[in-house]
Amino acid sequence: MVLASLLFATMGMCVKFASSHYNAGEIVMYRGLIGFLGIAMIARTRDISLRTRVPMMHAWRAIVGVSALTMWFYAIGHLPLATAVTLNYMSSVWMALFLIGGAVVVGAQRVDPRLVMTVLIGFAGVALVLHPTIAREQLAPGVVGLASGMLSALAYLQVMTLGRVGEPEIRVVFYFSCGSFLAGLGMTLVQGWSPHTPMGIVQLLTTGVTATTAQVLMTRAYAIGKPLSNASLQYLGIAFSSVYGVWLFHDALTPSALAGMALIVGAGLAASRLRASTLSSSAPDTLQPPQDS
Repeated sequence: MVLASLLFATMGMCVKFASSHYNAGEIVMYRGLIGFLGIAMIARTRDISLRTRVPMMHAWRAIVGVSALTMWFYAIGHLPLATAVTLNYMSSVWMALFLIGGAVVVGAQRVDPRLVMTVLIGFAGVALVLHPTIAREQLAPGVVGLASGMLSALAYLQVMTLGRVGEPEIRVVFYFSCGSFLAGLGMTLVQGWSPHTPMGIVQLLTTGVTATTAQVLMTRAYAIGKPLSNASLQYLGIAFSSVYGVWLFHDALTPSALAGMALIVGAGLAASRLRASTLSSSAPDTLQPPQDS
């Protein structure tokens, strides 16, 4: 899980570099193509069938997941790296908010006040991260990054549903990669193609390879490790991204921004623990925060 978190942060670093040469649609397209090829090879090696009985469920998951991924890549290109990554990690807090909304809709007599508190703490962290860290003209990318976390939470709920109908994780990732490639291709055809450079090609390849490898490692970690330990270790991605941001992009991290990140991490971990006790059908993967949508 530590290595997966490092690779996801490395992917974000490559996306930020590539954003100076390519638009978000192109990066999504190449990331999807590399993931599609890599997962197909893994499935062939492990003799896992990629044929599915629920194509529409995969299509809907891909639509939501690709939208979240595109928004996240856009935010990475326009915000400090650690800020964009932290906003995406709000997905666990969004899932807590969805649980609260679901309880209200079904008329539950009591909403767990601890869940309400995690949501409030999470959004307090967002306020601390966004207000002092980004300039006024970067507010729109900040909102896009926050929305990417919300859509990531929805995408992960769909992954959980696919798991319940018997779809293996590798098949879910495969169709998500296919959707990423097709959606990215469509956006690129509309926005236009950017000229390649040797360094740009390296950045795109590294983005796809690190993302695919990280997904495989994360899946393995949740298969053999303790869910809450994995959920905790996954937040190391924010720390790794902060190091990349300060080292390579000279991003400034103010004390209030660091405090906001700490609040978001704490709220996310608390939300993961509370989901485990709230959902009667909790399984190890129930605690897995969505990564790379």
